[in-house]
Amino acid sequence: MFRLTALVAGVALSASAFALSLADLSQQDASGGLKDALTQGAQIAVKQLGTPGGFSDNPEVRIELPGNLGKAAKAMKMMGMGAQVEQLETRMNQAAEAAVPQAQALLVDAVKKLTVQDAKAILSGPDDAATQYLNKTSREQIRAKFLPIVKQATDQMGLAKQYNSFAGQAASFGAIDAKSANIEGYVTEQALNGLFEMIGKQEASLRENPAGAATSLAKKVFGAL
Repeated sequence: MFRLTALVAGVALSASAFALSLADLSQQDASGGLKDALTQGAQIAVKQLGTPGGFSDNPEVRIELPGNLGKAAKAMKMMGMGAQVEQLETRMNQAAEAAVPQAQALLVDAVKKLTVQDAKAILSGPDDAATQYLNKTSREQIRAKFLPIVKQATDQMGLAKQYNSFAGQAASFGAIDAKSANIEGYVTEQALNGLFEMIGKQEASLRENPAGAATSLAKKVFGAL
């Protein structure tokens, strides 16, 4: 009995000796592992969203008509005009899917610029700290890339004309705010929201399951959290 107790105690002591905390990581390892994980999460999010159906088939990020237009759309579906609504929303999602691949290079660039101080703040911060960092450092640049692509897509699809026509029909259901009245601005903003939401899910997944990280260094860093 004594031997068994001693053996269990020895195993526990051995495990604790190998367990890492953030304090045990070098600054270089912490920064490098976080960069690996952020790059992985950004690439996966872009790949998931930047394909046909990436937005439209995902209820968490699917783009629908906004505000009062959305309310009007539901009413129009009830009046047998659902096909028009579905076509419009499908094209809005297709425009977002066309723009998202442009985000990858900008996200990777933002990761490369991450400093040791940034890494320490992220690793000791909230569960979405890495996503917040990318949102803060790259959102405006990504928006600038998305906007002309979304505009080109909406123009080619005749989406702006269709959206404005739909807005006119829906006017009797309530006013439309300025942001919602600009189709390319609205789709661009929703595409950005969807992109960072998916990056956030990748971050949460790695924090919960460090073994899912693509590199041993990222596994080591997230395993220490």
